[in-house]
Amino acid sequence: MSEQTGKKQLLHLVFGGELTSVTDVQFRDLEGLDIVGIFPDYQSALVAWKAKAQQTVDNAHMRYFIVHMHRLLDPATA
Repeated sequence: MSEQTGKKQLLHLVFGGELTSVTDVQFRDLEGLDIVGIFPDYQSALVAWKAKAQQTVDNAHMRYFIVHMHRLLDPATA
């Protein structure tokens, strides 16, 4: 549990980049990925994701994703 909030951290990563095709998830430049940040819960990650997605709405190949890191760190909990 987090000492500050009293609830368990459910870490989420927000990142994105330009895809080679709109039909597949293959990044054009892995070194150029935009790592937005790691967030303590889904709601704050969603706010960051929406902001970045809105900034790049004119580029159809640009995509941002939310990764549920807490599921990778502890696969036993869904």
